Amino acid sequence: MANVEEARERMDDALDAMRREFATVRTGKATPALLDTVRVDAYGSKLPVNQVATVHTPEPSLLVVQPFDKSLMHEVERAIQIADLGLNPSNDGNVIRVPIPALTEERRKEYVKLLHKMAEEGRVSIRHARRTVRDELHEKVKEHEISEDEGHRREEALEKLTHEYIDKIDELVKHKEQEVLAL
Repeated sequence: MANVEEARERMDDALDAMRREFATVRTGKATPALLDTVRVDAYGSKLPVNQVATVHTPEPSLLVVQPFDKSLMHEVERAIQIADLGLNPSNDGNVIRVPIPALTEERRKEYVKLLHKMAEEGRVSIRHARRTVRDELHEKVKEHEISEDEGHRREEALEKLTHEYIDKIDELVKHKEQEVLAL
């Protein structure tokens, strides 16, 4: 069943990637993951904000960003402003405070649409892993490396695994959607 285990690893990777993507979607609560997509012009390249600063949440509606190098203060602040996250950072010379505004109903609906789009991308990744492994199985049967019966058994296990992972994605979307829509 090596092929099915390979598919499981690929599907796990797809699920983990989707979880990371979901963490960047705002729920009205401040989390350092909100800034994961922010890239700062520093030292001649674009670096993730968490590589040039510490990000913490002293309260549920505030992020505090403290650059390791004070000379990057303006670049970090500017990167947060232009990241299209709807955030307005303020710099006091030592730290950058990023208040997290309450989500409007319209913005919540936009986030739900974004979540569904991300989920569909996750499902496509799962199906791609299935297709790749299924093609390998068909090749092994064709080359007589495994019997047709064994090929069918592995393919059934692969289908069951695929449905299991798609159900996990659906559950993640449902949970995150409830988080976003909760007032």
